[in-house]
Amino acid sequence: MAAMRGGFPLLSSAVAVALALAAGVWPTVRVAALGGPDAAEITAQARIPDQTWPTPAKGSYTVPQPADDGLPPVLTKIETQEKVVFLTIDDGYEYDAEFVQIVRDRKVPILTFLTSTYISQHGPYFWALQHAGSRMENHSVSHPNLPSLGPEGQKQQVCGASDTIEQQYGRRPTLFRPPFGSYNDITKQVVKDCGMKSILLWSAEYYNGTTSPQGVRDAFVRGDGGTGFKPGDIVLMHYRKGLAQQMTTILGWIEEQGFKPAALENYLPESLGGNAPG
Repeated sequence: MAAMRGGFPLLSSAVAVALALAAGVWPTVRVAALGGPDAAEITAQARIPDQTWPTPAKGSYTVPQPADDGLPPVLTKIETQEKVVFLTIDDGYEYDAEFVQIVRDRKVPILTFLTSTYISQHGPYFWALQHAGSRMENHSVSHPNLPSLGPEGQKQQVCGASDTIEQQYGRRPTLFRPPFGSYNDITKQVVKDCGMKSILLWSAEYYNGTTSPQGVRDAFVRGDGGTGFKPGDIVLMHYRKGLAQQMTTILGWIEEQGFKPAALENYLPESLGGNAPG
């Protein structure tokens, strides 16, 4: 995981907070340093009402089922007949105002799996993204390899992130993505104890802003060794430098192959952390 970038100018932070409070869109200021070079732009975007996403047609997909052991199921894709893919973005150490505008203007459903330590530097950015339509889900406090920790250490990482995200964004996460995709039985129990319903992995990764294990820059790699998109793919991306252009690139690939992005939460039943009935 890359190191956190440097802090932002305090003047920009103060302007962002003042604008947000005046507009009535920032519920509470709880962090020491908010905003960034484009903080006023981000805050202005947050004034726009929340985005919502269409629900899938009944019978067009197989509703994911609970795990037999009563613990949160581990999901890597959605079984569907629709040519849809689900874009998920991890971490949170980059700050790209243009990306927020792309998500809103092009109506792109995404899920953010937020490493909560970055909220102290990028709080308003993710508030704006939430208004653009991205739920804030849990990716731990500081991105450790969870199986290397005992039960208490894992609980601090998982419950701690949920507590912070709920405090800052008004909604407690229901989905968890373990750092590096690494988990064990302790992790699943901790995820349940911390109030989340599913563990969400991925079926393909877009190595946006970095290189794949094969050394290819900005590669798209499927976990099954195939190529292109498949219906119901959960695609992993990261908040990295140049994300606005990288999102434009993958949206082009999706359109070229006859697919469209969809809101993953609308394909999960409430019992597994989504919005669908059941």
